[in-house]
Amino acid sequence: MSQNKGTPCVTAVVPGRNCQKTITSCLNALIAIREQPGSPLTEIVFVDDGSTDDTPALVKALPVRVISGPGAGPGGARNLGWRESSTPLVWFVDSDCTAAPNALDALLPHLADPTVGAVSGSYTNGNPRSVLATAIHEEIIERHLAMPSHVDFLATFNVVYRRDVLAETDGFDERFLKAQDAELSSRVLQGGHQLGFEISSTVEHDHETGWISYLRTQRQQGYWRVWLYFVGSGKPAGDSYSNLLDHVQPPLAMIALAALPVALVTPFPWSTIAAVPFALLFLLQLPLTIRLVKRTRSLRLSIFAPMSFLRSFWRGVGMTEGTLRYLAKRPTR
Repeated sequence: MSQNKGTPCVTAVVPGRNCQKTITSCLNALIAIREQPGSPLTEIVFVDDGSTDDTPALVKALPVRVISGPGAGPGGARNLGWRESSTPLVWFVDSDCTAAPNALDALLPHLADPTVGAVSGSYTNGNPRSVLATAIHEEIIERHLAMPSHVDFLATFNVVYRRDVLAETDGFDERFLKAQDAELSSRVLQGGHQLGFEISSTVEHDHETGWISYLRTQRQQGYWRVWLYFVGSGKPAGDSYSNLLDHVQPPLAMIALAALPVALVTPFPWSTIAAVPFALLFLLQLPLTIRLVKRTRSLRLSIFAPMSFLRSFWRGVGMTEGTLRYLAKRPTR
């Protein structure tokens, strides 16, 4: 790779905690990019956010800069990393992601436009043999394929921010253990900057293969999603990644659960009313399921319908918990 003389230098920041299974692959991929002739990537910073496994020892053996964090979460770790950088651009990569050799190169052209404050990329699937991981991945890709080059939401697994934009916004809101990417995106847009998206920039990610851990994560996503609404950074009607029908599913799942007692205390046929929200919720899964099966030509992607149906309940539980916690103690920034 030959670096354009006008290309700004980049610092890669990787936050991580107890990531011994993936951190070597993650950092080695970044080191390989840094060693390409003329690479704009000049420094790699790993922020160890309180690891208690072998992560520190593994990272110590690699030619990267290490910063120790207090275990405050990924938002706080990212803030430590970019504030220690001195380059005009900061590339955030998650510790469970392995960047493709051209991942950074594909993002940088978007930043030739001075109005673009940040640009993010997409995924490849590190667990193609897992049906659950493949369903998770193909849903993401289906949504990414529909996203334009200018968006209103950026994820942090593979994203380049201008450092001065991070300084202007004071970086990530460290209250948010999840959804801090959406919260920051909102403030960057409010500051008058555009957000770019480039699907050809990819990092390989090991999507979850266990149902319990996946549904637990979805509960956390629901919890922090409702906090976004309370602080004015969420978009209930949808954003570049999701739409209104996606956002109504968790509340609909809670309505379905609330309707269950009706079936127990009312006679037939009124008791069948309890089945209506369940049926509607399942029907909402079918359009995307059909698109996934059609695009991949794989019937195993039909598992997306029950997967998405179940996660609606877990997201709904998380949103309910988040609402109660927020109202019990309103946070201040």
